[in-house]
Amino acid sequence: MASGPAGRAAEEPPPLEPPAEQKPPPLPPAQEEFSFLPLVHDIIKCMDKDSQDVHQVLNELKNKFQEMRKLISSMPGIGVSPEQQQQQLQNLREQVRTKNELLQKYKSLCMFEIPKE
Repeated sequence: MASGPAGRAAEEPPPLEPPAEQKPPPLPPAQEEFSFLPLVHDIIKCMDKDSQDVHQVLNELKNKFQEMRKLISSMPGIGVSPEQQQQQLQNLREQVRTKNELLQKYKSLCMFEIPKE
């Protein structure tokens, strides 16, 4: 049993990021996934060293931009205009206000007794 997770970690490191088609949509991406600065920094380092890896890093940056574009276009409500968003927000605030008023009204009726233990 000791060779379970520890043995597996020694064999091969886990991939940094799963391919786009395997990412679970419900969980929001980590904050680091939105950062382009590490890739830009790597590009600058490759250019300073006259490294041949600059094309690979540029492709990684391009792929990251494409992933972010897909993520943004798949966000809920992205096709809703600002005016429609304001109207929805106003409707939701009105619902919250109404429900709070009803809650206060029900609380003031004293119909509910909280048992003391």
